[in-house]
Amino acid sequence: MANSLADQLLKAGLVDEKKVKQVHKEKKKKQKQQFKSKEAVVDESKVAAQKAMEEKQRKSRELNQEKETEMQSRAIAAQIKQLIKNHAIKREGDVAYNFVDAGKVKKIYVDTKLQGDLENGRLAIVKQGADYEVLPAVIADKIAQRDATCVLLNNKQSQASEEDDPYADYPIPDDLMW
Repeated sequence: MANSLADQLLKAGLVDEKKVKQVHKEKKKKQKQQFKSKEAVVDESKVAAQKAMEEKQRKSRELNQEKETEMQSRAIAAQIKQLIKNHAIKREGDVAYNFVDAGKVKKIYVDTKLQGDLENGRLAIVKQGADYEVLPAVIADKIAQRDATCVLLNNKQSQASEEDDPYADYPIPDDLMW
């Protein structure tokens, strides 16, 4: 029983030693090839797992970036809302003041003092949702730094335009209404 099949065939004279050694070599080669192919399969699976992990991390970073951007935009919207709430000027009056919003002419009613301040650039009109509010121009500038689309009207008076104004000698009549 201790004798292998190769030994038994040698004793019987059916094969010679050269043939037995050749069969052993082939058997060892097959075993080595199988072992190497297993390593290659293992390496390929490791590489695939690593690529999947990197892809997952990249997607996670992108998702975190999107969440951070959304949180920043929400924070800016909250700041704008707070500025408008704290600095809105109560407007009552019967004088219609026209301004442009998204290519359409809109109208709010103010008193004559607010109308003068709006025309001179001391006050500005901002949009909050569907409502329009009148704010000091300084606050409107702060809002414009955060989101310029909220500020609809801010008549800034530039000093350079006053110096180069060819119509400076011709005053505008007080009773002229637009």
